Amino acid sequence: DFQEALRLTNALLEEQEAEKQKAPVIPLYSYKVFERLSAGTGYTYFGDGNYDEVFYDEELDHDFASWVFGDSMEPTYLNGEVVLIKQTGFDYDGAVYAVDWDGQTYIKKVYREEEGLRLVSLNKRYGDKFAPYDEDPRIIGKIVGKKVFKKFAKNVILYIDSIIEMSYTTLVCLH
Repeated sequence: DFQEALRLTNALLEEQEAEKQKAPVIPLYSYKVFERLSAGTGYTYFGDGNYDEVFYDEELDHDFASWVFGDSMEPTYLNGEVVLIKQTGFDYDGAVYAVDWDGQTYIKKVYREEEGLRLVSLNKRYGDKFAPYDEDPRIIGKIVGKKVFKKFAKNVILYIDSIIEMSYTTLVCLH
């Protein structure tokens, strides 16, 4: 009957509230991860507006982030990972940078040469690319880290080192 249904509903609600009180609260920081980096005007690169919002349980020192597409930088940078980019100029030969050249953005080891930049993949299946200076290759920034995120739904992405439980009304992250 109606009264019994109401009593059961209230009991379930009280049980959920009690469980919620037991769960540790972990602060999550929001980050924008751009689908593709694209050259903008001036010296900033913040993508074409297409980004995923991801959450991580610590603040990360970077200027922006992008998904890794492809396997040319394996085994260090895997397809589907997120690279953290710090907007810098060229720091030193052999560091990994995001480079804009010829309408594409590459994540590669970079070596300055007399006539241009040599872009080197970590995966030996791929040959080097050469970006002549007269084609205006630009260092977007240095790769300063990477994180692995997993998409759970179209607009919800969480760091996968956490154990994640989802229900219709709550999202609880536990370590």
